[in-house]
Amino acid sequence: MIKIQKLVKKMGNKMILRNLDLEVKNGETIAVLGPNGAGKSTLLKVIATLYKPTSGKVMIHGIDLNENLNKIREKTGYLPHASLLYEHFSPLENLEFFGKLYGVKDLEKRSKELIKQVGLAFFMNEPVKGFSRGMIQRVAIARAIIHNPLLLLLDEPHTGLDQKAVGILNDVVETNKQKGMTTLMVTHDFKQAATLCDRAIIIQRGIVSDDFPIEVRTEEWLLNKYNEKVGGEN
Repeated sequence: MIKIQKLVKKMGNKMILRNLDLEVKNGETIAVLGPNGAGKSTLLKVIATLYKPTSGKVMIHGIDLNENLNKIREKTGYLPHASLLYEHFSPLENLEFFGKLYGVKDLEKRSKELIKQVGLAFFMNEPVKGFSRGMIQRVAIARAIIHNPLLLLLDEPHTGLDQKAVGILNDVVETNKQKGMTTLMVTHDFKQAATLCDRAIIIQRGIVSDDFPIEVRTEEWLLNKYNEKVGGEN
């Protein structure tokens, strides 16, 4: 699914990613952990084709990142900090707009199914500008998967969500995992990472400093593993 070798990303004179190596298999759900400024979000943006690597090799779905960006984007869903929604559009209008960009078949049916899945059927035709943070995030999740991507990239998806919204997000990730979707989730929420993910990587100073399976699905176990590696680094 993903194979990254010697990835370097510079921003001006600052090196964000430093010869980073990573392999991800089909169907894995991976927590991307690390202190602030370590390069986690930058890594997701490179994989999402939003940032061009300074050097190194990035293969996604068997496609070289430098050779066919559109093919990669067709197979990838991305949920950044911003929802990317049009606030004067309803959930249905937003999903149909983004679905058209991807050429989704049976778009209205697919959009309504996703809106129901994220628990917003009652608000399907209401402008999202009046929605709570949790409701907006639910629509944004539906937007990210409208085209049935093979790879889902989530950047701090649980931030600011109430328990109901957290549960819905987790159900969406689990449901799509059963269908074979691969997920990379940048997060500081160790409870959700332990619940959802099969494996964790820790990024420090632009490299993968640790990579391990989540053997015990508890927040305490994962936090202890993290602290052993990161210590007092914030």
